[in-house]
Amino acid sequence: AAKARGIQLSAAYGMSETGPLISVAHINDELKASSEDEQITYRIKAGVPGMLVEAAIVDQQGNFLPADGETQGELVLRAPWLTESYFREPEKGAELWAGGWLHTGDVATLDGMGFIDIRDRIKDVIKTGGEWISSLELEDLCSRHPAVREVAVVGIADPQWGERPFALLVIRDGHQLDAKGLKEHLKPFVEQGHINKWAIPSQIALVTEIPKTSVGKLDKKRMRLDIVEWQNSNSTFLSTL
Repeated sequence: AAKARGIQLSAAYGMSETGPLISVAHINDELKASSEDEQITYRIKAGVPGMLVEAAIVDQQGNFLPADGETQGELVLRAPWLTESYFREPEKGAELWAGGWLHTGDVATLDGMGFIDIRDRIKDVIKTGGEWISSLELEDLCSRHPAVREVAVVGIADPQWGERPFALLVIRDGHQLDAKGLKEHLKPFVEQGHINKWAIPSQIALVTEIPKTSVGKLDKKRMRLDIVEWQNSNSTFLSTL
């Protein structure tokens, strides 16, 4: 929509603990020679760390991961101005700086040009069969269905896989969609390599609104509680493959 109106957008990244800016999606000389569409794929990433900022990707044990643009891990940071701790909460401060790096709680990739690409929040990423599924990416792909007005994806407990993705959908007036229809919509993205086949939700809920917090963020904690209640009561909200 922005492109159609001649508006050029570039993303940036930061958080309260970083005061706030960490990176900006700057198009370097190498990218200036690429197509406009390719430049856009970089403009919507979190960008390249600014001066005096160190960024890295680590696994759950704190081991550094390759900056290959594909390997996902937690984004950790160093810079002179970052928050040292939390007021009267030294334990949380120690956790924030485990291993001498500030832990953002964000799942990301880092490529050879230094571009950070945020994939999800660690607390929201879906861990299924030893693999990670980005709830943000799955939400984006689900939202491309013409019947979907709003979507949220969470992980729910599964005895076989640990977790499975579950989608809550608000459907546009005059449209219909069920779990099978969503699967058919997502199949091409599997074939194109955007997601794996096990990322397709086997169960969804069709709701009139999606729970949000007082500041307008998706309330995924509330969603998980609602889903358990719906499953226990065989709610009519549910649609299953």
